[in-house]
Amino acid sequence: MENHLLSWIVWIPIIGMVAVTLIPRDHSNAIKWTAAAAAGIQLIFALVLLAKFDLTTGDFQMYESAQWIPSLNITYQLGVDGLSLPMVVLTAILFFIGIFVSWKIDKAVKGYFALLLLLDTGIVGVFLSLDFFLFYVFWEVMLLPMYFLIGMWGGPQREYAAIKFFLYTLVGSVLMLIAILALYFTCGQTFDMITIMETASPNLAGVTWWGMDAMKVIWVLLFIGFAIKVPVFPFHTWLPLAHVEAPTAVSVILAGILLKLGAYGLLRVNYSMLPDAVWWFAGAMAILGLINVIWGALCALAQTDIKKLVAYSSINHMGYALIGMAAVIAAGEMNGGNYAAAQAGLNGAVFQMFNHGTISAMLFILVGVIYDRAHHRDINGFGGLASSMPIYSGIVALAFFAGLGLPSLSGFVSEAMCFLGAFPVFRTIVIIATLGILLNAAYFLWAFQRMFLGEMNEKYKDLPEINGRELFTIIPLAVITILFGIYPWPFLKYIGETMNVIIDQVVAIGSMASVM
Repeated sequence: MENHLLSWIVWIPIIGMVAVTLIPRDHSNAIKWTAAAAAGIQLIFALVLLAKFDLTTGDFQMYESAQWIPSLNITYQLGVDGLSLPMVVLTAILFFIGIFVSWKIDKAVKGYFALLLLLDTGIVGVFLSLDFFLFYVFWEVMLLPMYFLIGMWGGPQREYAAIKFFLYTLVGSVLMLIAILALYFTCGQTFDMITIMETASPNLAGVTWWGMDAMKVIWVLLFIGFAIKVPVFPFHTWLPLAHVEAPTAVSVILAGILLKLGAYGLLRVNYSMLPDAVWWFAGAMAILGLINVIWGALCALAQTDIKKLVAYSSINHMGYALIGMAAVIAAGEMNGGNYAAAQAGLNGAVFQMFNHGTISAMLFILVGVIYDRAHHRDINGFGGLASSMPIYSGIVALAFFAGLGLPSLSGFVSEAMCFLGAFPVFRTIVIIATLGILLNAAYFLWAFQRMFLGEMNEKYKDLPEINGRELFTIIPLAVITILFGIYPWPFLKYIGETMNVIIDQVVAIGSMASVM
């Protein structure tokens, strides 16, 4: 089992899914506990992987390889490094929590939990794949369960939200497939991602398609495919509706993990395989990150639906990660060889991905708690909840303060690192982006004031306090948020060496492109 730890992490949810389908549909508790057991075992294996991870190297570890389709050089390859490890652990945590968030689901229980476990395998498979064909298969596997989870168990506009999510993602997948095929034929007809990382840049150097640099064309195709998932403006319009209509657990997975797949893809594929083009696109990425920060915050400020406010805050917070990712070029000679700034930016971007995963998950769970009791999400329809639900109000305050980037909570550390890394090369952008912090405070504190302070709404004076099951899903995320806000080193030590490898790839290969 130890030699195939990654495979167990990928396929345990499928084993759980099969077990769920074999349970009679009227045994809903057995279905839920079986799904919880599968997610729990995956979480245990993810923690074992964390314990076995070698912190001294940025190379891939726990490597697994087997022939799959030899005639096309397609293999079953898995591996983990400092970029994928935190995402795998985050996935395992949030799916385990998501099972318990879904405990009150009573419609087509078997189908719901089976699809949730299938989605789990698709996501973690993307993070661990080292064969591009396998990567794409897992990427597409995610699409079907998410479509049905939103379309069948969502709110009044669930069909429209599901179709919009499906079409946006499908367009990105088609563009990504074109780029993957181009890399396949350019790099000796192989889908081996490690081989492509080593050969794509030299093989594409000087190649033009229709008068355009082939490398830049492929980079943009991949970027759009991943940007839709992040989501990057202007590809973000599917996200608020999908969040609002999705059931709570699906919103947790969507914000906590699915958005990270886009940023992960940019670092794993665009940065590692085509580092030359990073120099060409870094400025545009920083600008897009700035737009995400300001636009997402302004849209959040205009919302009266608390779930839609949290959804737009996700667009804002992923903008910080984009700015941090653009900071990688600080290590280049033309930027003074500021390696420390590049490290701060890239480490901050990955840390922001993880922190947003935990904070946004906590926020969406808390939105689900109040919706289950009041049956609406109108911010202006509440008032004075701190008197009737003091424990719940205190936890919401913690989550809101984490979301607005309060010092001593994890969001502050990662956002500060992104700004520190990007400031030497994108000074104006960083200065403007700091306005996003003020806007974050504005929409979170204004929402808190309207919902929890002031005169109590008599309709909700007898709302039941947050219960034990709900606390079970929130407390682990709150602990992580506080721990990494006070002492972030336990996280940063796992990603540091891999981030150095990516920076070295961009500097060593891409610095020549910066003077072209």
